Formats: sequence, C-alpha cells, structure tokens
Amino acid sequence: MLAAGLALPLLARPGLLRAASDAPVTVTDLLGRRVSLPRPPRRIVLAQGRLLGTMGLLHPDPVALLAGRASDMAQALPDEEAAWTARFPALRGVPQLGRRILADMSVESVLALQPDLVLLTRGAIAPLDARGGSEVLARLERLGLTAAVVDFMADPLAETLPSLAILGALLDRRDQAAALSAVYRARLAALDALRATQPAAPVPVLLHNNAGGRECCYSIARGSFADFLARMGGRSIAADLLPGALGQLHRETVLVSDAPVYLATGGVYNGRGGVSLGAGISAGAARDSLAAMLRAQGLDALPSVRAGRAHALWLGFNETPLHLVALEALAGWLHPALAPRLSPERLLERIDRDFSALPMQGSYWTSLA
Repeated sequence: MLAAGLALPLLARPGLLRAASDAPVTVTDLLGRRVSLPRPPRRIVLAQGRLLGTMGLLHPDPVALLAGRASDMAQALPDEEAAWTARFPALRGVPQLGRRILADMSVESVLALQPDLVLLTRGAIAPLDARGGSEVLARLERLGLTAAVVDFMADPLAETLPSLAILGALLDRRDQAAALSAVYRARLAALDALRATQPAAPVPVLLHNNAGGRECCYSIARGSFADFLARMGGRSIAADLLPGALGQLHRETVLVSDAPVYLATGGVYNGRGGVSLGAGISAGAARDSLAAMLRAQGLDALPSVRAGRAHALWLGFNETPLHLVALEALAGWLHPALAPRLSPERLLERIDRDFSALPMQGSYWTSLA
C-alpha cells in the first residue's frame, strides 16, 4: 500500500500547470555557481540527453524547450528514445550533437544552436581540475553561453532533491518540483522506516551490471545501484572484492557465491542477450529474458536463482528521481516480509498520473519468482 503522504496536490498535474512567466531567473547550481537568465529558458541544449526524462516530470512538453541534445539516449536506451519520439514527434527535429562535449560534441556546435541555457551533469563537465574547475564550463563561458549543472546519477540519494529544486527554478516549474520533492521525501522516509524494522545485518547481493551484455560478471561496488541496495538494507558483494566503484568479478568467484539475492540491471542490451526492460517491453518478455540470460551465462544454478530470488532493474533508474520506484522494489526483494506493504507498481502509476509528460509504459523491473 502507498503511504497517505503520497496524496498529491492538484497543482502537480502537468495539464493544470500555470503558464510560464517571463520573470528573470536566478539559481545556484550544484557546483555553487550563480546562474542568471533574463527569463525562463526557451532554447535548452542538454549535454546529457537522458535529462529529458526528468524534465518531463516537471514540464508537460519538455521537447518544446529543446534547441539540441546529446545523443546518449538514442544510443544507450533506444526503446526510451522511440517512446519519446512517438509521444513528441518534434523530437525528431531536435539536433543531436554527439555524446559528450569536447569529445564528439564541440562547444562551437552548441553555440551554433544559440541556446539560452546549456544544461549539464557532473559527468558532462568531468574531469575537474585540482581547484574544482571544469574545462567544459570554462569554454562554454568564454563563448558567452549560460550553463547550469544538475545531476541525478553521480550521487542520486544526495543530489536528487537539490537538482530538482534547481531544475524547477530554471524551468519556472517550482511548484511542480516542490510537489515531486514532497512525494520523494515522504516515500523515502517511509521506506527507511520499514527497513529499520528488519535485521540490521545487510543482505548480500550479487549485483550484475548490464547482465548478458558482456562476459560475466561486471559489477558495481559503490555508488548508483550499490548505494540503492545499501539504503534498503543490502550490500553488493563486489564492495569487498573490487578496489574501485565498478569492475569485473571473476567467474569462479561468482559461481561459488552464496549471496541470497541476485540483482541484474537491464535495458541497454534489449534483444541482444541482456535483460529486456524499458518502454514497450511486456512483463512476460522481461521475465523470459532474465531467465534466458541466466541460462546463457551459466548462472541458473546459483542458490539465489534456484530459490526464486533473481531480479532485475532498468538501468535508467540510476539517472532519474524515479529511482524511488527502484528503492521500493528493492525493499521487498531484500526483505520479503515487507513485500505486502510495498507496491512499486502503484507508486509508478501515481507518479505517471500526476507528474509524467510521458508515462512509463513497459516493464522496468522483473523477477523469476
């Protein structure tokens, strides 16, 4: 069941939002930079194309605000790209500039689009120098371009709420951002309270990133999905085996693992040996792809799989406030006793209804159980 705190004010619904104003906008971005605009932006370049999904939680027609975008969504999550294009055909006409500024996307190509705002993420401005400066930002500023940094990926549990506030202010959607933030805070607090009722010892999890897309088994030790697990009372076994945040686990180590839970991420290698998740994927196809991947990788004999505790989450949850839905699913998988009190399906339905310019219609998680 969803907490009563999830009831949303009427203002949260995209179709009922007031018209945008022409008032000046001033915000402080994630880097502490003061960003000023004479009015809310109408020509935005996305240095990470997948930010479109989060914009769509705050604005009823985010595509109308775009002057250009990075090509990462089309390349990494083509099913999401197709869903957005079907809903907003104008997206086909938005120039795609490459995947990364100063790599295959030049600052001059950004300038040519005459944006009033370049929206960046921590990944897009990396690397930072010893003083915290960014060559990407410096070059944009030298060309007279206004840029702001938000991020929902590098440290999503810490930076989602401040990033929502920044984005809401920039888009003149402060009320929408505040309403979504209220839902996020209330549900995360409820999940934390439920987790506190369970044993303190974390549940070991074999976390298999982009499962089936490469040789077994690439894992996450820290950050992103490992942090989601930790918040809900799990622990990626890679945390004790890898020196960095990401890396390859030896197959022999995986096969002798007695972790009671197996968790894959999917959505990038749909139809190519991975776990099929995302827009337009049926529940049956998602479940069957998880089973097929486990067989193909020789993981179907793992104790967690035999016990019916093999699960998968859409990789895109790592870069949107909707990781809240992933946390709800994880809480039930890690602590089966909590499952009757949880419903990621209903949580997503409510967010889709009250916030999303593009409802997430498809399968974004699956289990063998």
